[in-house]
Amino acid sequence: MSILKLYKDYVINNMMEKFNYKSIMEVPYIYKITLNIGIGHLASDKNILNKYIKNISLISGQKPILTKSKKSISNFKIRENFVIGCKVTLRKYNMWLFIDRLIYITIPRIRDFKGLSIKSFDKFGNYNFGIKEQIVFTEVDYNESNNMKGLDICISIKSKKISESLELLKLLNFPLKIEN
Repeated sequence: MSILKLYKDYVINNMMEKFNYKSIMEVPYIYKITLNIGIGHLASDKNILNKYIKNISLISGQKPILTKSKKSISNFKIRENFVIGCKVTLRKYNMWLFIDRLIYITIPRIRDFKGLSIKSFDKFGNYNFGIKEQIVFTEVDYNESNNMKGLDICISIKSKKISESLELLKLLNFPLKIEN
């Protein structure tokens, strides 16, 4: 069963019962996923920058945009408009495909994985976590990905409370670690 079908058939009904929603429009939903790679000083080397761009393109299925510094910081040897990373925003069908691959293929490949922390929610109910190695994605070639940094993933959820966002991710089978 695809994750989108699971959401439409199971999650919506469960959330409406649990939180006593009167309308289906009140049910929390994921509206975008942002993938971000911070490259920092490595961006000055065009070959390394192109490897990062290629990897995030393979992972997401979309071409990334380059992120640039807003102002100069002499301690980090960064000038204004200096490329410091790249990011991709996934929405609609591509987003659901990525969630499906993330939950069932990528996360189980993480070494010594004990679950995603439930403390990673921000005050708006969005969920943020990082993956230390890009090698866990099946799309990334192991031989070409030496010295590759991690990847930040932000799951933006439209909800009123953090508890609603947490329940949504649990029902979507995210491997969350329950902390006491």
